[in-house]
Parts: sequence; C-alpha cells; structure tokens
Amino acid sequence: MASPQSSLGEQIREELSCSICLDLFSRPKVLPCMHTFCQDCLGDHARARQPFECPNCRLQVTLPTQGVPGLPDNHLVANLCERISKQVKLPVKTPDQSQTQPENKCIFHPWEELKLYCEQCQLSVCTECMGDHHAGHRTTTPKKASQERRAAIQELVSEGRNLLETYFTFLRSLRDKEKVLHKHRQQTDKNIYHNFNEMLQMLINMKDSLLSEVDQTHRQNMTAIEGQREMVLTQVAELAAVCDSAEDRLRQGGMDLPGQERSLTQVIGKYRTKAPLSLVPIQTRAAVFHPSDTRKLELGQVSFHSVRSPSISSVTSYTTGAMHNSEYNLQGDGEKDHHQFERTTFGGKGSEQGEFDRPFGVAVSEDGEIFVADRGNQRIQIFTLQGTFVSQFVTVISGGQNISPQNVAVDTEGNLWVVGNHGVADFAVLYTREGKVLTTIDLQQTRWSRGVAIDTRRNNIIVTQTMGEWGFCCGEVQVFRPDGKLVKTIGKDQGMKNPEYITVDSSGNILVSDCENSSVYVYDEDTNFLFSFGGEGSREGQLTYPRGICSDGSGNIVVADWGNSCVQLFDRRGRFLKHINTDIRQPWAVAMAPHGQLIVTDDTNNTVTIFPRY
Repeated sequence: MASPQSSLGEQIREELSCSICLDLFSRPKVLPCMHTFCQDCLGDHARARQPFECPNCRLQVTLPTQGVPGLPDNHLVANLCERISKQVKLPVKTPDQSQTQPENKCIFHPWEELKLYCEQCQLSVCTECMGDHHAGHRTTTPKKASQERRAAIQELVSEGRNLLETYFTFLRSLRDKEKVLHKHRQQTDKNIYHNFNEMLQMLINMKDSLLSEVDQTHRQNMTAIEGQREMVLTQVAELAAVCDSAEDRLRQGGMDLPGQERSLTQVIGKYRTKAPLSLVPIQTRAAVFHPSDTRKLELGQVSFHSVRSPSISSVTSYTTGAMHNSEYNLQGDGEKDHHQFERTTFGGKGSEQGEFDRPFGVAVSEDGEIFVADRGNQRIQIFTLQGTFVSQFVTVISGGQNISPQNVAVDTEGNLWVVGNHGVADFAVLYTREGKVLTTIDLQQTRWSRGVAIDTRRNNIIVTQTMGEWGFCCGEVQVFRPDGKLVKTIGKDQGMKNPEYITVDSSGNILVSDCENSSVYVYDEDTNFLFSFGGEGSREGQLTYPRGICSDGSGNIVVADWGNSCVQLFDRRGRFLKHINTDIRQPWAVAMAPHGQLIVTDDTNNTVTIFPRY
C-alpha cells in the first residue's frame, strides 16, 4: 500500500506533468490558450504539424520569430518542478544509517558536537556556541527537546497532510471544470459555425436569386435590342439598294430614268412617314442594386454564464487544536483577480519604514519574503511579495558598529548573508532575519561595492571583490566556507575588472556581472570557466555597465543593464532572448521569487518593483 507521502507526491507530479511526454515539465512554455508544455515537446510538435495547434485545445498558434523558444516561460511551473526534483533527489536515511552516521556536528565549530538545545533560540548548539552567542539562555538536550516536540510535530504533519489533500481535491475540481469549459467551448464554437454556415447559405441563395433575376432581365433587354437592330438593318438595306441603283443609272445616262424615279419615290415615301416611329428606341429595364443595411446583420450573440468553482474551504475542512477558526479559501473578489498580473512598486526616497536610500541589493526567500539592502540607511528591510512592509533591522557588527549593506543573499536556513563596509573595513556578516549576528568574515578593504551569493550544494559563500582605481582595476570572485575560510579564488584569468553582482543558478553554475567589462562570466559548479557574453554596446545582447543578475527556474539569465536603462533576458547559454519591459530608468539589483516573480530595484527613484510576469 502506498504511503500518504508517496500518494501526494504522485498527485503533485500529475499536476506538474507535460501532457505530451507525461513527465515533469522541462523548460515549460505557456501558449496563448494558457496550456503549458515542455519546450522540446512543443518543438517536436511544431515541426510535425503545420499550422501549429495547441495539443490540448487545438487553438491555432502563431509562433514568434524565435519559434518555440520565444514563447513565454511558465516561471511558476518551472520553479515548482525544480522544487519537486530537489525533493526527489534528497537522500532518505534508514534508522540504521541515522544511528551510524549522525549529523550532529556544529557548522561553526566542526570539531564540536551539538550536545545542547537552546530553548530561547530554538537551535541545536555546541559548548563553544554557548559561550559565544547563547550565554545565559535556557538549554536542554537535543534528545529531550525532540521527544517533547515529537507529538506536536506529528500533529502538524497530520494537519499538513489533510490540508494538502484538501488542495489536491480542489485541483481535481479545477481539472474537471477545465474539461467542462473545454467541452462548452467546443459546443459553442460548433453552434457559431453552424449558424454562420446557415446564414452564409441563405446569403448565397439570395445572391444567386438576385443575380438570376438581373440576368433574366438583361437577356430580355438584349433580345429586344437585337430584334430592333435586325429590323432597322433590313430597312437600311432596302433604302441603300434603291439609292445605289438610281446613282448607277444617272452615271450611265440610261433611258429608264423615269422608271427609276418611280421606284425611288415609292421606297423613300414609304420610309419618309415610317421613319420617326420605327426608329423610336425600345423600352428596356436597367437593373439597379439597393443593398440592405449590413450594420443590422447579426450572426447572433454569445452570453456567458458563471460556472462556479468550489472554494477550498467548501471542498472539505479540517480543524485541529492548533488552528481554530482558520479558513483556507482561494477565492478573491473580481477586482483583485483583474489586477493580479499588474506590477507592484513601493518605496521612495527617505528613511522611514518602507522608504529607501539607494536599494543596492535584493534577495527573496523560499517563503516569499523580499530582503532589501538599504545601503544609505544602513539597514535590511523585509517585505511581502505584495510590497507590504514586515520588519527591518540595522546592519551592525560586533562592537556596535554599523555597516552600509551592499548586497544580501538568503541561505537554506533562512538566514541572511550581507556584504558591506563601514569605511575602514569590509565584511561578510551572517544575520538571522531578526538581525542577530551569527558569523562575521573580515574581508579586504577595497572601497568597491561587492556582491554575495550562496552555493547551497556545497554550502559555500561566494563574494565578489574589486581592487585598484577605476580604469585600472582588477576583480575576482572569492569562495568561502561558512567559518570564513577562503577556499578558492576565480576570475583573474578571465580578465575580470569590476565584478559587482553574482548569483548561483539551479544547476549550480556561478554567474557574475562585470560592470567595467560590460560582460557576464559563467562558471560551472566546480568553478571551471564556461563562457562569457555581453560586451559594451546597445544592440541586442550587448550590455553597458550591467549590475544585478539572477536566473529563473528555466535557467534563463536576467541582467539589469544599467547603462542601457533596461533589463535583458538571455538563455542559459548567454543567447539574447528579449528586453523585459520594466520602464525603469536605472535598474540596479534583480532577484527571482519562488513563483517566478521578478524583483527589480531602481537606483534613481529609490523604489522596488515586483513583476508577476515578464
């Protein structure tokens, strides 16, 4: 019998599977009809079928000039698939393995075991940590703490499973609704075409009838004209003959002129009185078309009737002692739904909550919280993905000295690595989200701005560094362990000058933007140089003083092209895809949220903007 966890996993995979290859989406692309497929699957489908149609609803799709790669990415699906893939790859240890391979070493003091549990900080700590940061805190043993929390954790897990089943029931209802709507769409299309064809046939019949009537009248007119023409030609022939004969006799001087005169008098006399009547034009009827008012022509009307979806709370509900009077409802008012894809901008120059003085860095946690390095105000501010202020803390180091934060990154524990300086020294500092200092790494004083990123696979902290004066500077990227030990330095061999911003993509590749070289450098997870792209200029794919850099779930690379006043999107190989329309004059830092929202800071207006789609 399948476990609840595996059953839920199968349901998740079903929701995130491509209907062509039946596997998890790979580089998901969304069509205008909002159906999503793998990029490679769509490419094969487009090559095999022309014109190109959606495999699900058969809507005919006009591909962009770049083909399938030019279709919009489904960032939400890509990020969800990435999460599922990571969960699948997580090793599951057996009880025997757990006993023989304990993971109880302190990350800050690797030689020490985690023998204590700080109840105040809710962290497992070693004896060295107790002396450093947890002095005076109430402690217990990790085993006792685990036993005390086991029942509560099990209750929360059970509740979470119930809630997950509620959501999956809702998702199944959405699939059923999609099928019903698709069926209604097909039937409505069929009815419209049927009515159109009936009206078209009626118009064709009316057209044929009118043309036939016009043709018949025209034939009658032509018959009458031809009859009159023949009659007149007969009379002309008789008159011409008698005149020609008389002229011949006159020229010959014959003796029968009196007889010729009698013939002329007789014929001319006949037509003299007859001519006015016989030459009167016949009566014909000319056809004139009087069109009806085509503006009144109606094929019909389409009315739209609501097909209600059950809210999550109406599908089923679960309550526990831990969550009374809680509702889980995905329904929203129409106004909110109408604006769900509009950008959100917040901030402005100032030192109050939610205001900024040079927002140099930005990062987003897995929980969807935005962390902004507010350099001029020497603080980190925290916001929701709706732009709502949550909290802030001043960036201080040991001794109470404030530092000006230049950049920020979030580690797997939700703590923040911040790089900055206070005039005479540079630092990389690990804070809790409440602003408590956990670790400080002393860096070389450079007077240049730095970037920071986390390599979650190797648990390394990666920091950029620039030395020298502008025009004669040189740069590098430093890789540290969490305890501050320098592991490796890269970038000098590639001629880096001023690396300011850095990120690590979902494959572990290290991406570095070099402001002075107007280039982006790409290294693999083992820090081997792969390639660079950009180069100074304003053409597609060129950069001018690039700043912030991040990547999305599909591996595409987003670069804040500060000098060209735009944000550019490249694929994972550095090939230009498009300019992202932000209308931001000086884009500075960029970050990608878990569901594919793009966050961009504006150095000129001191604002932060959230783009749900781009």
